[in-house]
Amino acid sequence: MRAVVTGGAGFIGSHLTERLHSEGHEILVIDDLSAGESRVGIIEAVGVEIVRADIRSEQASEAIASFRPEVVFHLAAQMDVRRSVNDPAFDAEVNILGTLRMLSAAANAGARFINTPSGGAMYGELPADSVGFDEETRPAPMSPYGISKLAGEHYCRFFGELRGLEFVSLALANVYGPRQDPHGEAGVVAIFGRKLRDREPCVIYGDGKQTRDYVFVGDVVEAYLAALDRGAGETVNIGTGVETSVVDLYTQMARLAGSEAEPVFEPERAGELQRVALDVSKAKRILGWTPKTSLAEGLQTL
Repeated sequence: MRAVVTGGAGFIGSHLTERLHSEGHEILVIDDLSAGESRVGIIEAVGVEIVRADIRSEQASEAIASFRPEVVFHLAAQMDVRRSVNDPAFDAEVNILGTLRMLSAAANAGARFINTPSGGAMYGELPADSVGFDEETRPAPMSPYGISKLAGEHYCRFFGELRGLEFVSLALANVYGPRQDPHGEAGVVAIFGRKLRDREPCVIYGDGKQTRDYVFVGDVVEAYLAALDRGAGETVNIGTGVETSVVDLYTQMARLAGSEAEPVFEPERAGELQRVALDVSKAKRILGWTPKTSLAEGLQTL
């Protein structure tokens, strides 16, 4: 199968690209390398071509047209919630206009489009009486990032109805694992990991009781592979359904690092959600996918 991976030099994208190549698929990566420069060698080592282009550009659209893919995995995004709050126009340019360009290019190529909305930011705050968002939850994004990712979902459905585009949307929880950049990409696991290795103090914003649903990158890659031929027209949550507080995460990681240092607490940041967890029962039913890696197991791979 011929596949394009936008953001294929990114954290998740590089794992997906490597796996697709190992499965014998022909891959083209489109990435502006704003966050993936350190992983270019991994992609090039397996012989995958990288087109350095912004997803908003004509160059990216032309690359898809020339490659004639059967599937486009769309992972490229502006993914920093804090940056979206400070610069919502830039967030919208990348996540809405960029996604629109990739949708149009995929539709023109007759390719399946696998989109990547954010399961946490898109749904908003998990109610106190709920154990996890399901896909029927009315979205209530609380940041420009969440709004822009939700807009991408609506545009997928628009292209599906207007152009007959076959799409699947994988709403990801908080993905973690090897290769996540603690400097250029969001991810408290990567940030804590780097600081604990360097014996620097770890900062927790707010009281640390805020929870997230941490899903291992290897499991996420399996979900993308499952979406190659299943789930058309569906939005499917990809997570674990398990809430872990930031304090509990730090405790586990500090223990693995052999550190007895206490974290530093600072004021809560704007736009931060207090509870996030995804109900993943639909993923099992539609994609035949379930998470295999516990947080304790996944942290040992870092």
